Amino acid sequence: MSLTNKFSHTDENGKANMVDVGDKPLSKRVAKASGHISLSQETIVLIKENGLKKGDLLSVAQIAGIMAAKKTYELIPLCHQLLLNKADVRLTIAEDGIRAESYVSCTGNTGVEMEALTAVSVALLTVYDMCKAVDKQMIIGGIELIEKTKTSL
Repeated sequence: MSLTNKFSHTDENGKANMVDVGDKPLSKRVAKASGHISLSQETIVLIKENGLKKGDLLSVAQIAGIMAAKKTYELIPLCHQLLLNKADVRLTIAEDGIRAESYVSCTGNTGVEMEALTAVSVALLTVYDMCKAVDKQMIIGGIELIEKTKTSL
């Protein structure tokens, strides 16, 4: 079997193909993702003291992640536009940086894992943007899908 037959987003000729999910039954879909950005101790102190020039980092990054989940179909070419029931991002300060976790759900005929991953990615990119003036050693990593469920209705 060739690789083009294994990927759902390619046709028989290996060309890009948006999957037709129209005949799939509606179900409750949930996905959770997480990721991390490493920060210097000085940057962590600034965040805790709300001392960044761009403002309240945790709130801004949370909203950015939620907005990104809602717009994933505009960013990832073959993603379907979904009506999300819930999108949330939680950011927590750790010893070595910030951890982001997302939760996304919908009632639909395709999953929400790309929305969950996009939410975490954009939240962490927002942290990077807001801290880049004070921290030149930041590293974003560990972005992963940690849960995906589908429950029949």
